[in-house]
Parts: sequence; structure tokens; C-alpha cells
Amino acid sequence: MQQKNQLTKQEIKRYTVTLWKIVIGVVAFGIILLFSIGLGLFGKLPSSSELENPKSNQASEVISSDGKSLGTYFAQNRTSVRYYQISPNVINALVATEDKRFYNHSGIDFRRNITSPLYLLVGKKQGGSTITQQLALNMFSKEGRSKNVVKRIIQKLQEWILAVKLERNYTKEEILTMYLNTVDFGAYNVYGIKQAALTYFNVTPDKLEPQQAALLMGMLKGPSQYSPINYPEKALARRNLLLQNMNNAGYLSDSQTAELKATPLGLSFKAAKDKTGQAAYLRAVLKREVQKIFEDQSIQKADGTPYDLDRDGLKIYTTIDSRMQAYAEQAQNEYLKTLQAQFNSQWRRNGDPFKKDKTFQMLLDQGIKHSDRYEQLKLEDKSEEEIMANFQEPAKMTIFSWHGDVDTMMRPIDSVKYYKLMLRNAMMSMESKTGHVKAWVGGDDFNYFKYDQVKMGTRQVGSTAKPFTYSVAINNGISPCYQVLNEPVTITEYGQPWTPKAHSPIPGYISLITALAHSENYVTAYLMKEVGATAVATQIKKMGISGKVPAVPSICLGSFEASLYDMVGAYSTFVNHGIWQEPTYLLRVEDKNGIVIYEHKPKPPSVALNPQTAYVMTRMLEQVVKQGTGLRLRGPRYRLLNPIGGKTGTTQNNSDGWFIGITPELVTGVWTGCEDRAIHFYNLNDGEGANSALPVFAIYMKKVYADKKLNYSKGDFEPPPGGVNITLDCNAYGPARPDSAKVIPPAQSAPVVQ
Repeated sequence: MQQKNQLTKQEIKRYTVTLWKIVIGVVAFGIILLFSIGLGLFGKLPSSSELENPKSNQASEVISSDGKSLGTYFAQNRTSVRYYQISPNVINALVATEDKRFYNHSGIDFRRNITSPLYLLVGKKQGGSTITQQLALNMFSKEGRSKNVVKRIIQKLQEWILAVKLERNYTKEEILTMYLNTVDFGAYNVYGIKQAALTYFNVTPDKLEPQQAALLMGMLKGPSQYSPINYPEKALARRNLLLQNMNNAGYLSDSQTAELKATPLGLSFKAAKDKTGQAAYLRAVLKREVQKIFEDQSIQKADGTPYDLDRDGLKIYTTIDSRMQAYAEQAQNEYLKTLQAQFNSQWRRNGDPFKKDKTFQMLLDQGIKHSDRYEQLKLEDKSEEEIMANFQEPAKMTIFSWHGDVDTMMRPIDSVKYYKLMLRNAMMSMESKTGHVKAWVGGDDFNYFKYDQVKMGTRQVGSTAKPFTYSVAINNGISPCYQVLNEPVTITEYGQPWTPKAHSPIPGYISLITALAHSENYVTAYLMKEVGATAVATQIKKMGISGKVPAVPSICLGSFEASLYDMVGAYSTFVNHGIWQEPTYLLRVEDKNGIVIYEHKPKPPSVALNPQTAYVMTRMLEQVVKQGTGLRLRGPRYRLLNPIGGKTGTTQNNSDGWFIGITPELVTGVWTGCEDRAIHFYNLNDGEGANSALPVFAIYMKKVYADKKLNYSKGDFEPPPGGVNITLDCNAYGPARPDSAKVIPPAQSAPVVQ
């Protein structure tokens, strides 16, 4: 028995030695691991100088041709504040919940790290990270908290090292300030206490009351889980827990705590929007293109890592003029108020189409399934029945209107209908000789409608395509004074016979000049029959239309789709003596030190038209404004009497309204329509391009001409070098013979327009 006890003691001694060896081994391994992490063997750590001068993400800036900032790209919607600008209630709520011994430790709370596992054993969870450690993670870990166990252990040790260094370099107040400036409040791209206070309560952080501070600090545990917008009940319970924590820590009395717990959330929610600059649609397009350029051309930083537009402080120089951009945005807003009212009036008279028409019911269903609300509910694992029920429940929301944002209570399904009946508008203006884009309005409001309708979107172009067919005819020697009987034409050479319709055609024989001015379909079809669809399709492609243009007769009336970007570039060919110039909006990109890392080289100019043909087309487009569908530009409302040409366009059922205007120096295109082609104006008078698009151009040009600093002249269109030998004065030929439609030879002796 005694021997047995002695053996047991020996075993205990042996086990004790083994245990100490394990402990010493673990400690030694931990020291070696910490030392290795400190040396950067598991990832580079910030140096002492970087800790003393922490670098914030530097936004990249988009700069206009006149040196103004159009806006920025940034990773986080963050505005920093100082310690004295933060309410003590915020500090108290944070410390009472996240780190009770914050003022007593040096970055690591070993007591908390030891007790955390014990809390787990009794079914409670207590985080081991101090506020300083969380700051280290926020400031210096790009990937955030790792889910991999091994990586998380290494990351935790990195946090310890950095936390101790931070405590040596900064005061407690500075650490709290940096932490509150870097924390993520989840949805709506809100970072930092200032943006959170403004977003959820519309106050500055120094004005936050205890219950407001408790709500915001409570969100830090799970910004999505405790969102007061999506989960108000959870957010309220979490807020009250923090109020109790503040009470336990002595920051609130029992009576204060009870009173504050009984208060509602009291939100004054306003999601942050992109109101920080101009040309939001262009900036979105530009960002994607610059990123692709960097990737395709392997443009990298000196250390071999890729550039990040949200963090690396690049300068992106554009051709946009901030003044012209402002005029374009103003012109759109001024006129669309009137046009939307006309549109709404028509639809109100016809009742709710989404109830009685299967097509509209399908569009409504598509709109619901493409909405952010639907996607969010899907992520929450809601069934289709639950989602549809949600869309029937009234909710607070902010909706777009041409008179400004409107805060309202509305059923989500009604908001989908509302936006389906919202007119969309886009506009682009460029200098014809340089190809430099000066204004770009891709849609109504980037905060509500993200899709760019200048370059990304394409629509049927309607009668704005007619000049392409006329240019082929003029190039083939047909005189602009050629008389054509304005009657139906049928083309049979391309499969099924094709006969276009016409709205109130001018009777009898009319010249090509008159036909284009009044947008006559029959004469355009006659020319298509004469020159052939292949020649017209080829000409359209030569003038820069990048999409599909099938060689079929209907392209003469604009049955093909094209972007506003391409159409404006194509029309610049007329003004530019037949030379196609690629529309350009990006000039160069510089790094944060001002070193050029990319310089844009436009495609070489190409000859798309005979110079004389181009000039004749310019003069014919001028007649559209002087006597045809663009006449209202010269009317009493706008009185644009200087040389201006252009072409209106209206597609089938008034689904799209276009106007592309030319001056000696600028080409400007405007498109108006709804998201879905099935939704459109009922009558032509309101839906035609002359009413839906042309006025935006008119308002814009009046503003441009009124700004003398822009220095755009009101001079005449310049003829090509060597003059013009094609007669444009049809009176030189005498009265037209009503029974004749012969070609008038260009060489015929007649006055020459120079």
C-alpha cells in the first residue's frame, strides 16, 4: 500500500514536470511566435512612424478641365471629428459596454482574456478585445476579423502588439477618437461617429443624447443585426442593454435609466447620398474604365500592388467643364418638371394600367424583383408570400421627384409603380473639333437611378438616323434640291416588302432639304431604295456607331439601337468636315505625388464623309431649325437665332424622344423616355422629340451662350477648305416641275453657297 502511494507520488511528480515543460514550451512558443509576428514574418506590421502618423484612406479626385473637383472615389463615407466634438454620452456608452477597464490597462486586458473562456462555460459571451485592439484591427487590417482559426490567432497576436504600440504613442482620448472615427455602422456606407449621428439622428456627434449614443454604440456589435431601420425591435433591446450598462458603470442614475428605456428610438433617418459633386454618372463610368485600363495595361504601384481608386489618392483629369456640367444638370431639372407633369396628367386620365393590362402587370413584377427591397428580403430568407405581403405594407421612404426628394409613407408596390412612370432623361455635349466631352448627364439622379443612359444604355434612335441616309445620297451625287414625290414607298429587295407609315406628310413634290427639315418618312424611304441598305449601314458604322446596324431598309428611320454617346460622336462628323473624332472624357491619371501614370490617347481621327457632303448635311440640319421640326428653338420662348442645326427623333409609340443639336463648336444630344418602352406618351404632340428632348437642349445652350467666360461664339458654320461646289439655294433652279423628279446635276450652273 505504502509502495503504491510512493509510486503515485512519483507519477504526480513526473506529471508535474511534464506539465511545467508543456507550460514552458507553450510560453516559449508564444514568445517566439510573438517575436516572429513582430518581425513581420506573418505579415508586415506598421512601423513606429506609421503608428505615429496613421494614414487614412486617401480619396481619388475627379477634376474638370477648368480645375474644379467634380467628386471623389472613397472606400468609406467617413468624416473625422476631434475628441471635444464627441458627446460624453458616446464615450460612456462605448466604455461601459466594450471595455470597462479601458482607462486602467495598457492596450491588453489580460484579466478579460482569462475570464472570457469562463463566461463561455456558463453560457455567456464576453469578447476579449479591448477598444485599443479593435482600433488596431480597424486601422491596419484590410480583411477585417478573419474567420479562419489559425489566421485569427495570428491576427489576435498582431492586435496585441499594435495595441501596446498605440497605447505608447497616443493618449486614451486620442485612442477613443481614432476608434470612433473608424468604426463601421454597416449599411448605407456609414463610417465614423459623425456620419452615424447625421444619418440616424440628423445631429452632430456632440449633441447625441444618452439613448441615441446607446443605440449607435449598440450597433457596433452587429451593424446589420441591430440596424434600427431593418430590425427596430432588436435595436431597441440592444439600446436598452447599453443604457443598463451605463447605469451599472455609474454614468446614469436608476431614474434616468428607467426613463430613457421607455423612450422610442426617435430616429431622424437620412441615408447618405452622393451629393458631393457633379457628373455622378460620368464618375461611375470613369471609375470602371480606369480600373480596367490599369488591369489591362498592368499599371501598378512601385511595390507591385495594384492601384486602388478608393484609397490611393489619385488625380483623374477629365475634359468636363464644371460650368457646362452645371448648366446641363440645371436644364434637365428645369424642363423635366414641366414634362413630367404633362406625362402624369395623361396617365391619370387613363387610370391604373398595372391593374388591367397584362404587359404592365409583367413590368410591375419585374420591377419588384429588381428592387433593393426584394433582394434584401431574399437575403433574410423570406418566402415569396412574405415578400409580397411586405410590398403591400405602408413604409416610410424617401422618393425622387423633379421638385426635390419627398419623405412619405407609401406601400413599396406603389413606389415601384411610381418609378415605372418616371421619365428618364440623359444628355451629352462635346466639342466637335477636339472630341472633348464637356457635359455628361446620364440620368435623373444617381442616388435613385444608377444606370447610365449616355454610354451604357442604348435605345432606338428614330428619325435622328435619317441624316445618315441623306448623307449617302448626297455623297452619291444627288442634289439636296432634288424633288421627290412625297408618297408611300415600298421596298421589296430585302425579303418581306417594307412600307413605312407617315404622320401628316407634306403633299406633292418636295426637295430633300424640305424633306429632312420636316422629317418626312416617305422621302427617306425613297432614298433608301435608291442607295441601298448596305451603303447606309456601312456609313452609319463609319460614323462611329458601335452597336449592331443590320442592312435592312428600316434603319433609315432609326430602327436600330445606339447610345447617346455614339450618336453625338456621329453628328460631330457633319460639323467636323467629315472627320470622325472619338468622344473623349479622360485625359490623364496622376498618382498622389503628381506623377502621370496614364495618359489617354484617343483613336486616330478617320475620314467618314466627303468634306463637301458633310458641309451640305450641316446646312440641311440647319434648315430643320429654320423651317422644320426644330423651329421652336427660334421661337419666342428660346430665341436661339444664331446658326444652329439639329434633328429631332421619335420612335414608335413615342417611346423615345431625341434631339441632337449642332453649333459651329458644340454637338449636344438629349434623350427622353421611360425605363420600359411600353410606357410612353399617348399622343405625338407631347411625346415627339421636339417636345420631350429639344427644350432641354435649348435651355442648356442659352445658359452656355450667356456665360461669356466660356467663349463659345455665335458665328457661322465654316465651309471646308476649297469651298463648296454643291448648290444649296434651290431657288437658283427656278420653280419645281410637279411632274418631274429628276436628279439636278451638281455641276449645273447655279449660285454656290459658301
